[in-house]
Amino acid sequence: MLAKSRAYLFLTLGFLLCSGGAFAQISAIEGDVKGADGKGVQKAEILIERKDMKGTYKGAKTDKKGHYIYNGLPLGTYKVSVLIDGQSRDSVDNVKTQLGDPIEVNFDMKKSAEEQAALAKAAETGNLTKDQERGMSKEDKEKYEKKAKENAAAISKNKALNDAFNGGKEAMAAKNYDAATQSFAKATEIDPAQHVIWASLADSYTSLAGTKTGPEQEDAINKGLAAWQKAIELKPDDPGYHNNYALALAKAKKYQDAGGELEKAAQLDPAAAGKYYYNLGAVLVNNGQNEQAGEAFKKAVTADPNYADAQYQYGVYLISKATTTPDGKIVPPDGTIQAFQKYLELKPDGPFAEACKGMLATIQGGVQTNYENPNAPKKPAKKK
Repeated sequence: MLAKSRAYLFLTLGFLLCSGGAFAQISAIEGDVKGADGKGVQKAEILIERKDMKGTYKGAKTDKKGHYIYNGLPLGTYKVSVLIDGQSRDSVDNVKTQLGDPIEVNFDMKKSAEEQAALAKAAETGNLTKDQERGMSKEDKEKYEKKAKENAAAISKNKALNDAFNGGKEAMAAKNYDAATQSFAKATEIDPAQHVIWASLADSYTSLAGTKTGPEQEDAINKGLAAWQKAIELKPDDPGYHNNYALALAKAKKYQDAGGELEKAAQLDPAAAGKYYYNLGAVLVNNGQNEQAGEAFKKAVTADPNYADAQYQYGVYLISKATTTPDGKIVPPDGTIQAFQKYLELKPDGPFAEACKGMLATIQGGVQTNYENPNAPKKPAKKK
């Protein structure tokens, strides 16, 4: 009866991981705002607008030293603006966030003013008078005319590129994956050197595969994998790309390749290695490779002992290997009790808290299972 119960627990683990193999990827942006006098600006507002899909994040303000931080951003590309007295004073475009340390975006009002003055001067040169033309050297004038032609070509190209890319994003938001793949594919033809476009194309093909069956599904998956390979070729140091490529490989049942990509992601981003190894464990469990999954969960808790869900899954793996003495006592492998207790310490009210308490009670009977949160407010003492 006990053996059947342990098997059921592990099958349950496979179901849970199947439904939640990909973890939420959270990032942050921080920086300093300096005024024209070089001192930090207090209470400046920071506006963060996501560019690769709709999303606006407000509420961050600078402290007394002019420093701000905004946590909890999904991984993406953003435009970050600073508002002083309700007026936008400066912005930084195309800020791509990452797992781990926050991306630094600083604002210097003095430097910005100087850049604006230089920009205004360049704009005046763009509408040259005859006197201005005579005042320029032949070399400078040739450089200016060449640059003007390049800018005109770039503007034309960028418009077509932006139209195709934005069309793909809109189609993805509407779950029109066929149209999304077509738009992103067109964008790659206009500028094949943009890794973000290839990653978006890969996502659209992966989503499209979920709506297809048979040869059409296989074709969409293969095209998605090829797009991920191109994105990684252009940006090999992006751990998020390796992670998402791995998840696409898992959908294609290429589990060994998926594991290799998650190992690369962990090496590129040690701070988030626990999550990557957790994903690896999920991939292996769903492929029936329970022993390898246990090793992956062990790596996850070693890399990040405070990753509560990894502690729980590692504990479930260990308890599946427990033995029973002739008198009916359960003997779990070393580390089982510690894994469940660590989960309770980290998430006393988490979704697996009751399961942890039940398993601890089953293992040791008298083990303490009424874990108290040390950060909870203390109850007032009763008056005598």
